Amino acid sequence: MKLVVAITGASGVGLGLKFVSLLPKDIEVFVVISNSAKITLSYEENLSLPNNENITFYDDDSIGACIASGSFQTDAMIILPCSMNTLAKCSVGISDTLITRTFSVMLKENRKIIVAPRELPFNTIQLENMTKLSQLGVVIAPPVLGYYSQQQTLEEMENFLIGKWFDSLGINHNLYKRWEG
Repeated sequence: MKLVVAITGASGVGLGLKFVSLLPKDIEVFVVISNSAKITLSYEENLSLPNNENITFYDDDSIGACIASGSFQTDAMIILPCSMNTLAKCSVGISDTLITRTFSVMLKENRKIIVAPRELPFNTIQLENMTKLSQLGVVIAPPVLGYYSQQQTLEEMENFLIGKWFDSLGINHNLYKRWEG
């Protein structure tokens, strides 16, 4: 599998980095971190970028990167977290950065896209943007907890969320306790 992971400037940038670090090593990963995400990360956490052979990093300004072309084969894209700015640009077709250009390419190529909007509460414009993307086949999967797996710590809560995104991408894992009811 070839997976694009876009990390934008919404709160929760560390969750995006943890997602990347937990990906199986047999997945080829292309990570784009927006300039706003870099700023947000400096406010929120003291994390370092994962350094694995299967991960390639791009600057959001690198509009000519391979992942911005439909002829470069990738399987899926996740925007985690997705800022409301990026969500709005994606919903109206603005592709002025590597993240939004890659989104546009993934959409036109009918490839799997997951967007994890990070905001609370959502306003009507944001909900309309999510509805529009959902109608185009984009999976809208904000970081919402399910309490049936009885998370006790922040790490367990994050693992639940990442596990749900892995489920959407068809990635095997054991990050949370599944419902057995």
